[in-house]
Amino acid sequence: MQSLINQLLPGAVRTVKVIGFDGADVLVELVDADGGMEIGLIPSQEASMRRTEHPSELFEVGQEINAEEIGRWCEGQLHLSARACEIPALRSFLLACEPGQVVAGTVSKVHNFGVFVHVDGEPDGLRTGFIRVPDLTWGCISHPSEAVEAGQRITAEVIIADTRSGQVTLSLKALQEDPLIRFADQVGRVLTGPITKIVPFGVFVQLAPDVVGFLHLSELAADEPVETPDQLVDEGELITVKVIEVDLQHHRVRLGVAGGADRT
Repeated sequence: MQSLINQLLPGAVRTVKVIGFDGADVLVELVDADGGMEIGLIPSQEASMRRTEHPSELFEVGQEINAEEIGRWCEGQLHLSARACEIPALRSFLLACEPGQVVAGTVSKVHNFGVFVHVDGEPDGLRTGFIRVPDLTWGCISHPSEAVEAGQRITAEVIIADTRSGQVTLSLKALQEDPLIRFADQVGRVLTGPITKIVPFGVFVQLAPDVVGFLHLSELAADEPVETPDQLVDEGELITVKVIEVDLQHHRVRLGVAGGADRT
């Protein structure tokens, strides 16, 4: 995640002159600090946030525009993003949203892939916030509507503000206590809970509110060979297990059979 965030951090803004088009890409000329000339490229998907048939609908040869540096590809050629500088008010807002900052907003739409949010202070007519499903809650949910609803006021932490997409990725979960922190002292305990999900290589067991552990098939079927867990257990069935490990870094709980030998 951190490497992805580093890739999305805003680059330097350059003033460039459009000199032509290479298919749907835009060729631009830059002047470096020493006065030398360099040819850069704005890929078609970085030309604008608006949908167009061809970037010639947006730019004319000889026109000067601002574009954000993305990186160097194709034997060192500099690639840039014009869309990252297309709306100055939006760029200024995004640059002010720093990772770790706490912001408020209103849920706009709830989809199965995530939640859109109107962040307080964003430019009028835009919707900049987005929360991925894994960043909604520590608990297991089948749909984001179980965590939030349209029109709801929320407070969230900024993960990254991306000038190229015009979006602020947010996390509700970051402001909630990790339930595993309080559960960490349960290592070695024998607990009983319902099976919440069966997968080909094991089962997930509800151990406490927002805490689910994983029991591998090799533990479940220690005494008899089976191909899948559903040959032995059903979803919703109560099962007694032993807490073998609570991994806070990877946020997972490893389980073993109650009364069985610990396996590494």
